Amino acid sequence: MTYKERTWQEKLGDKKGLPKVMELEERFPCYNAVHKMGAEAGDPVVLVNPSEVVEVMKDVPEGKLITIVEICKIIAKKHGVKACCSLTTGIFIMTAANAVEEAVREGTNMNVPYWRTLKADGFLNEKYPGGVEAHKKLLEKEGFVIRQKGKRYFVSNYRDYLVNSREGE
Repeated sequence: MTYKERTWQEKLGDKKGLPKVMELEERFPCYNAVHKMGAEAGDPVVLVNPSEVVEVMKDVPEGKLITIVEICKIIAKKHGVKACCSLTTGIFIMTAANAVEEAVREGTNMNVPYWRTLKADGFLNEKYPGGVEAHKKLLEKEGFVIRQKGKRYFVSNYRDYLVNSREGE
């Protein structure tokens, strides 16, 4: 039996059983990140489908940015819960970026400006296609100033460019 590697676009398909609301437990891999966002053990959190993450990413206009934290807040509010799992959200952000680049190689366009989505605290995402250097170039092309902190890169004054959470709904 041969195994066919799924494409990024196939991996971006919604998952059976999601979204799913669960009570946050300290043993969850996303606990520390979600706790930093204000959720406590026992609070309801949502595990989302990729399509929900992509919809938020699509709505970020040129000249604006969003971080995984803002995406999680928007999705949590939509589901009426305290938080959303930042681990699965982060995986879906990276998958969306790769799916977009895969679509471009195939001559189609998914219209998801993934490069406008940053990691927490404005850092660039090394897991995007082409790594941090490609992410840096795409942001600089839109006029953002990129700074280096140690080995990591971030958008200078990124908070000034964040999409208001009401704009992302």
